[in-house]
Amino acid sequence: MNDTTDAVETTSVDTEGPDATPTEEPRRKGGTKSRLEEEGDIAADYLEELLDITDLDGDIDIDIENGRASVAIVADEAGTPALTRLVGSDGEVLDALQELTRLAVQAQTGDRTRLMLDIAGHRSTKRGALVRLAHEVVARVKASGTAERLDPMPAFERKVVHDAVAAAGLDSESEGEEPRRRVVVLPTVAAADEAGPQAANE
Repeated sequence: MNDTTDAVETTSVDTEGPDATPTEEPRRKGGTKSRLEEEGDIAADYLEELLDITDLDGDIDIDIENGRASVAIVADEAGTPALTRLVGSDGEVLDALQELTRLAVQAQTGDRTRLMLDIAGHRSTKRGALVRLAHEVVARVKASGTAERLDPMPAFERKVVHDAVAAAGLDSESEGEEPRRRVVVLPTVAAADEAGPQAANE
């Protein structure tokens, strides 16, 4: 399905904004891996300066995940509470820092980046909770044959839910407009048909 203003994102692809899945091959010479490694290195330098300015301690890990550069600021257990200042309430500060880091990378490469930033394990923890939520919703939808709408969430979180729903064998779409855009988990046709007569008899 194509994403439109009123609704509809395909199952495992959130087609919005900087988190969208790319539809074109990278324009830079050299492989995708070298381009993404360059993005990670630039982001790491930028974030190291940020840590110096804020007088916070943390190690920076660089990786490549799902076709995008991934950078994480991590600390030992004693230092993690201090780093959470860079996460903010429900990740709001982290999201802002991710956008600033992307802009810093773009300023040097000339290309837009889909780089992901995590701090103190916030996104990885959130991802696990979202996958568990998706599995719970899938079970309910399979049992009832009725679509279920989740609470509004940002693009990163919707993408995690879409992927988990697809892995569980159901379809999903997004509806609404930012910042109230939400995932809708859809039943299979067979499940909806089976649930119809049962609901009528109750």
